[in-house]
Amino acid sequence: MSKQQADHHDADLMLKCYDLRREDLMRKSRDLVGKFFPKNYEELVVLMNPENPMNPAFRQVTSYWEMVYGMVKHGVVHPEFFVESNAEGLFVYAKIEPYLEQIRKDFSPFALQNAEWVAKNTNTGKAFLERIKVYIQKIAEAAAAK
Repeated sequence: MSKQQADHHDADLMLKCYDLRREDLMRKSRDLVGKFFPKNYEELVVLMNPENPMNPAFRQVTSYWEMVYGMVKHGVVHPEFFVESNAEGLFVYAKIEPYLEQIRKDFSPFALQNAEWVAKNTNTGKAFLERIKVYIQKIAEAAAAK
């Protein structure tokens, strides 16, 4: 059950999550993953290979967002309050969403389940996801035009 109203505990937890995002290795990982735009499922599979040099960054970022979005899903923090300032994970989710069904078949049935919950069950998450998809489409079109 989700919290009905945000309180100072939510703010404290949100600030702690923000501090974790600012840690040097996490910043580097977020930067790498932020620049990754898979054009197809095969590109994502290559990234998910443990031998791929970018794999640790991908795992770090996706597991971070799964952890914090799990707190949202399970009512630890007020969902709308938290997602308003923590939509970056939805950006990662949106890039992977077209391949999520296959990822769940091939790798893990639990992949990005908390990010998906936030994207589909919070008003803020739904709104952010739609805007992010438009942005990603523009990036794809610009890349194709080059």
